This record gives sequence, structure tokens and C-alpha cells, in this order.
Amino acid sequence: MVSRPERLLRHREDPVSASFLELFFDLAFVFTLNQVAVVLLADLSVGGALRTTLLLAAVWFLWVTTTWSADWYAPDAPVVRVVLVGSALGGLLMGAAVPSALEGRAALFVGAYLAVNAVRGLLGLFVLRGHPLRRRIARILCWFAVSGVFWLAGLFLPAARVPLWALAVIVEYAGPAAGWPTLRLGRARPGELRLRGAHFAERFQQVFIISLGELILSAGLAYAQSGTSVAQTSAFLLIFATAVLLGLLYVTPGGRQLASAIERAEPARLGAASNLLHLVMIAGVVSTAVGAELAIGHPGEPGAVAVVAAGPALFLAGRLLLAAAIDRRFSLPRLLGLPALAVVGLVAADLPLLVATAVTTAVLVAVAAVDRSRVFAPG
Repeated sequence: MVSRPERLLRHREDPVSASFLELFFDLAFVFTLNQVAVVLLADLSVGGALRTTLLLAAVWFLWVTTTWSADWYAPDAPVVRVVLVGSALGGLLMGAAVPSALEGRAALFVGAYLAVNAVRGLLGLFVLRGHPLRRRIARILCWFAVSGVFWLAGLFLPAARVPLWALAVIVEYAGPAAGWPTLRLGRARPGELRLRGAHFAERFQQVFIISLGELILSAGLAYAQSGTSVAQTSAFLLIFATAVLLGLLYVTPGGRQLASAIERAEPARLGAASNLLHLVMIAGVVSTAVGAELAIGHPGEPGAVAVVAAGPALFLAGRLLLAAAIDRRFSLPRLLGLPALAVVGLVAADLPLLVATAVTTAVLVAVAAVDRSRVFAPG
């Protein structure tokens, strides 16, 4: 007779397609990404970019850990419904707090984040009582308890908030790669970390589309609020082309290999790498969204070219490393695209934003065209 905890876990015969509630959870991520872009737009300095990255890393880890839970449990298990609905609410609250997360709304940001992690972990301990995989939940909850100390310390010590929260993020991202080693519980075995490759790859693709939606939304709003001059219309069309190119570079051809790669690989290696590299790619899309607002709103003005070039460059770097993690080799077109975008950022610094956007889009067109040719191995 199958035990109750066993019935709650995902099995091979369960469908791998994302459920309605998983897609509903992703909707909260649209709003939160938009709020992250607002933070970067308000401060384009290096310090502003680092602070934005810190907030994005926390938001992204909420998405990742929620998706892990949805992958580990049966799609129709009540615990999954509670986790997804609760995480959607938590994500919305974090998104509302993001613009002032380092100042007046720090308590809302941290409180929502810690509440989601705690409830998800405690709920897992309750429903899996008596099952061996309960130890997996216990390990993760212990690591969240450690990172939670840094989150709370930063909340009560505003002067040290950024470094303390950075330590919290480092602890959280180190956990999966290390197998969450915990006193008396040991390190998680590979079987405990196994992910359904088809499900997780589909979820990555869906959340990347969500990030592209934020890029298109930002461009559309900027164009709706600006004039319809030739320069502004041209900037809008270039940004739309950039969104299409980023999507093509993500899914073809190596994006289709991610599912089988996750199934074959040692989970702690490719699973952790995929999480981190998708963060890099999504950071690139968010940066591109900020560049889009600037280019559409002020196409004839110089400045902020670094943001325009940095977004696609971040995406290419993440996609290049993901391809290397999948099949252990680099895509030459993407590798050459990175220095090309760096040159754009340096040479076009005094050129109008419309020109810089056009050159950046041209680089992406060249990378996508060569990447799809038969001369180069897919990756």
C-alpha cells in the first residue's frame, strides 16, 4: 500500500507540463521584474546596478525554490496549491517593496521573503512526516534559517544592510551546489536532488518569456508615453527586434537540449548552474528593458550607452555559459558577440542612444544569423 507522503510526491507517470497555478505564480514575477527595472532606472551607477542585482537575486531565488517544490510534489497535491498561491502573494509583496526595499519598505521585502520560505519548509516537514525525503526539506530549511539571520540583521542594521543581505544571498545560492550539508543530517544524495528535466526546462523557458514580456511592456509603455517621431518609432522597432532576437538565441538550438541535459547530469552541478545562469540572462533582459525606456524616451541624446549594451551582453554571457554547461563547448558566434558589444559600449559612448541601440541590435542579428548556420556546432 502506498503511503500518504508517497502519494504527494511527483512520479514518472505524472505530467510534466506546467500547471495553471504555476503559470499564475509566474504572473507575480512580471510585476516584480518591472519593479526591479524601476530601481535600476532610478540609479544607473555601478553601485545602483549592484544593489539592483542583490534585489533581483532574492526575487529570483524565490521563483527557483518555489519551482523546485512544484517539481518535487505531484501536480495535483494540495501542498503544491498552497505553496504556489502563497508564493505568488509573497512575490507580489516583494515586488511592491522593491523600489524602497533598501530603505522604508525593507521590512515588507524581508518579511514576505522569509514568510514564504518558512511556510513552504514547515509545510513540507508536515506533509512528508515519516518519509525519507523529509530530510531534504529539513536541510533546506536549516540553510534558510542561517541566511534568515543575515536578512534580519540587515533589517535592523541599516548601515550594514547591503553587505549583510549579500551574505544571505551567497548562503542561499551556495546551498544547492553543495547539496545543503547540515549537521546531523549530512549532505543530500544525488537522488534527493533529482529534477524532472522536461518540467524544469519548460519552467525556465516560461519564466524567460515572462522576462521578455517585461521588456516588451517597458518598451510599449515608453513609446505610449513619448512622442511618435521617426527617431522614437525607430527606437521602439529596434527594441522589439531585440526582444525577438533574445528569444531566438535562448531557444535555438541549445535551449531544446536543456531538458535531457538536466536528466543526465549530476543535479547539484547542472541544476545549480542553470539557476545561476538564468539569473544572469534575466538580469540582461531587465537591463535591456531599462535601456529601452531610455532609448525610446530620449533617442537623440548621448549617455547611458553602457546600459544599452550591457543588457544584451549579460544575456549572451549567461547563454554562452549555459550552452557550455549543457554540452561542454562554447558557441563561437556568442563568444565573438561579447567583445563586439563591449566595443559598442566604449566607442558609442558619445553617440545618440538611437545609434547605439541600432548597433547593438545589429550585433545580435549577426550573432543569431551565424549561430543558426551549419558552420558552427549548436550550443
